[in-house]
Amino acid sequence: MNAYDVIIKPVLTEKAYKDIPHKKYCFYVDVNATKTEVKAAVEKIFEVDVESVNIVNVRGKKKRERGTVGYTAARKKAYVQLTEKSKTIPFFDSLA
Repeated sequence: MNAYDVIIKPVLTEKAYKDIPHKKYCFYVDVNATKTEVKAAVEKIFEVDVESVNIVNVRGKKKRERGTVGYTAARKKAYVQLTEKSKTIPFFDSLA
């Protein structure tokens, strides 16, 4: 699996913003990705040192439309903590 296939996009929410000054970033990742794959992908793409990775499986929400019931797609989020000596990710610098 390619590093760009593992990391889908950054999560841009208030909860994710509050951790940016502490070098903790949140990404949507592939649903089959493991912690090891996420760590390797972030280190390769952004050229940083990753200390730890926490993964959260997010279930799809229930949606109703005109009497039919369905669910939105399930996702997987990864919270990536960088080391103290690591540089920051430039994309997130303007957001914090």
